[in-house]
Amino acid sequence: MRTGLKFGRLAILAILIVLMVAPAFCREKYETIDATAWGTSTQMGQRFDVTLIIYEWSTPADRQVLEDAFAKGQNQGLVNALTKMKAVGHISITGTLGYDVSYIKMEPTPTGRRISFVTNRQIKFAEAFTDSQTQAFNLSGGIIELNDHDKSKSGGQIFPAAQLIINKEGKLQLDLNQNAWRLSDIIDWKGTAEN
Repeated sequence: MRTGLKFGRLAILAILIVLMVAPAFCREKYETIDATAWGTSTQMGQRFDVTLIIYEWSTPADRQVLEDAFAKGQNQGLVNALTKMKAVGHISITGTLGYDVSYIKMEPTPTGRRISFVTNRQIKFAEAFTDSQTQAFNLSGGIIELNDHDKSKSGGQIFPAAQLIINKEGKLQLDLNQNAWRLSDIIDWKGTAEN
């Protein structure tokens, strides 16, 4: 009988601990942005649906880490720094698992908000096996322009395979393996990550 009483007290204690600790681990509701990506130029006519889930916004300290990493190691330094950063979001194409996003920044605009994001691109097995030159384009990113006054004017671009370079004028430039994909039909499911 005493064993059953001890077990009951332990079970109640465990339940109370879980109830007290669980809210600390729960994140607030995430912001989710759904869009349709349309091919441009050589990808004309192709399309896919994309979802960006924002857990939280990157901080100015995160930006400084990336700037310092690029200054020291150019594109590869940036890739290494992004690998070490915690996930602040997740991006996926319909039908795929997608991957974590390491840096997401939000800027207010006169008509709404601009969301910029960058992360490491997953190198596919075929690329690595054939030692393809596309492995050098090891970043993915995008820009989403949200228009709060006229949702039909929201748009953006996604860069599936890119690298950051310094051009002949000494300025940072995004070098793309393929053309950027145009984003349209954007739906912003605002969460508490907005602030």
